[in-house]
Amino acid sequence: MVSLLGCHIEAALQVGYYGDKCPFAEKIIREEVTEAFAKDKGIAPGLLRLHFHDCFGCDGSVLIDSTPTNQAEKDGPPNGVTIRGLEVIDCVKARVEAACPGVVSCADILAYAARDAVLLTGGLYWEVPAGRRDGRVSRASETVDIPAPTFNLAQATQSFVKKGLTQDEMVALLGSHTIGRSHCFQLTNRLYNFSTGVRQDPNLNPLYAEHLKQNCPRNVRGIANQTLVVFMNQSPYLMDSSYYANLFTNQGLFTSDQTLLDSQRTASQAAFYSGNSLAWQADFVHAMIKMSQIQVLTGDQGEIRAN
Repeated sequence: MVSLLGCHIEAALQVGYYGDKCPFAEKIIREEVTEAFAKDKGIAPGLLRLHFHDCFGCDGSVLIDSTPTNQAEKDGPPNGVTIRGLEVIDCVKARVEAACPGVVSCADILAYAARDAVLLTGGLYWEVPAGRRDGRVSRASETVDIPAPTFNLAQATQSFVKKGLTQDEMVALLGSHTIGRSHCFQLTNRLYNFSTGVRQDPNLNPLYAEHLKQNCPRNVRGIANQTLVVFMNQSPYLMDSSYYANLFTNQGLFTSDQTLLDSQRTASQAAFYSGNSLAWQADFVHAMIKMSQIQVLTGDQGEIRAN
């Protein structure tokens, strides 16, 4: 367990928030996430990513459906076909509502589910501060704040700083790319340079590039099939520090990953994490707790969504 001492918690959020309001909420969430993970290990990185994408405003708005007059976040460019885990959250919500109607927010369910997903993949446990309320508005246009895989170091850093996260916290959080998979179209820019034919990103290990090209062939328009995927690294279901070690052999999957070596400060932090998995995991937990409090709704704000 990681202590919360020294980690600022938003006053309105509390560890053990549902203890007297819905005492079995965390147990229900853990059971549903564990069951889903047993059927599909890929659900763990999906749930972690779902929380991250919601938490550039942690109000459950990533779960809201689009309407004929509004394109919601879940259909925005960073989400769309790549988002996973929605059915797990639906199952959790149905059970929690049956046990404690109108008490547990979708935003809190996302936070707990992400924690449980990390734990199932070998990461550290942490106590989740809760008490978030659900937002009523979801706009695809707001997903522009989510860092893109094509970002360079300055762009990535700015996107995190804009949300109150430091560059050090960004480096720790990007380590979550040690688990999961990516759709090929998210890295086509590194594999195929359209101005020169087939020359790949010079910062990409040539052997790794060939491996990726075999799994992400381009079509006649030079675009990778949206349904094809590749694993983020060689241990896609284990929260370890291999992500950082891979950077030093030029095997970071995204531009935004490999760019961590573009400054002495971020490269030194990556080098430290590559040899100190426990230190990375502890820093990751503290950064996750801080991230999970970005622009939360509490008190009388928002609502407790029924589904």
